[in-house]
Amino acid sequence: MKFYIVDDDPSIPMILQQILEQDPQNDVVGTATDAKMALAYLMLTNVDIVLIDLLMPVISGTELVKKLKTAKPNLRFIMISQVRDSDLRAEAYQAGIEFFIDKPINIVEVKTVIQKVVQNIQMTAKLSNIQTLVDGGIVNSEPAVNQHAEQKEKILAILRYLGITSESGSSDILSVCQLMIDKNLSFKAIDFNQEYAIDDHEKKILFQRIRRAVKAGLTNLASLYIDNMGDEILVEYANALYEYKNVRAEMAYHQGKRESGGKVSLQHFFDGLTHEI
Repeated sequence: MKFYIVDDDPSIPMILQQILEQDPQNDVVGTATDAKMALAYLMLTNVDIVLIDLLMPVISGTELVKKLKTAKPNLRFIMISQVRDSDLRAEAYQAGIEFFIDKPINIVEVKTVIQKVVQNIQMTAKLSNIQTLVDGGIVNSEPAVNQHAEQKEKILAILRYLGITSESGSSDILSVCQLMIDKNLSFKAIDFNQEYAIDDHEKKILFQRIRRAVKAGLTNLASLYIDNMGDEILVEYANALYEYKNVRAEMAYHQGKRESGGKVSLQHFFDGLTHEI
């Protein structure tokens, strides 16, 4: 994986680089102590993961994430900070970061967080490969496709229809659905702390990532519905995944007829999604 590190304290990139490059598969391609310099470099260079300090002069870490996320939606971000302010952290997650790493730097925390983000990237790549096969008609032509692959294909087809396969939460959605199917569980019955070996803080982060993707799906579905109100598939997904009233509310919001959009229920979404396959 290719990494880039941005922190106005020059000692932090040095420490993080030493930790990251203990793994020979990791390559820190650059560092910066200035957000403007980082923005200019990253707009022209392909990297996988950017580690960014939350509080920096001129351009904050959150603002830098927003600018880069708009231009490069597949870029993954990890925020570095000693600030524990919940509002600032919530804003960073909304901007699109994956995890926080707290200062002072802890080598175990850094390695754990990096591993999780790398796993998310790898899962997204697998989803993309499956999508390529589906688009080429290859998966359906193979008579010996195992059950898991078929299930993933169906889930992926729905996520593609919702336009959210590029969202960082799409791999999490796939993982949760597979767990529900394998263990015959409803969403409400999942013990996420046990099944994913995570604490409550990590569970909150997981849910935030999933909720962003699910909400993006609602927005996209509502946009499609405005132009295709008679489409039977749209009606089916509207009811099964979001409840029709929420799709209507989201449509009205984007048409300027409401001050707020539709709501999403993760339980309704996942139970509906697994029922569809």
